[in-house]
Amino acid sequence: MRKKKFSELVVRGSGNVFRDFGRPNADVEQLKAILAAAIIGLLDREGLTVRAAHARTGIAAADFSRIRNADLARFTVDRLMTITNKLGSQVDVRIKVRKAA
Repeated sequence: MRKKKFSELVVRGSGNVFRDFGRPNADVEQLKAILAAAIIGLLDREGLTVRAAHARTGIAAADFSRIRNADLARFTVDRLMTITNKLGSQVDVRIKVRKAA
């Protein structure tokens, strides 16, 4: 039996891990993950704890904790965008529509 080369074992992803694993609403999950990562980046850059973020925005510290732990089931895209805005940043969305595979 011939040993496979590394290049033969690698499968190129679609760019959306949720789609690659066949998750329903993969595009929404991907967008939520991107927004959550942006929120975490803002918290880290400003050195904000979840309690300090609550004090600044009025959003529950538990929500910031959930975002840090990637527990995004309770969040809508709209809510994550609102949180980003309350942290002093603006979300710029660009949409590219293409035929599904």
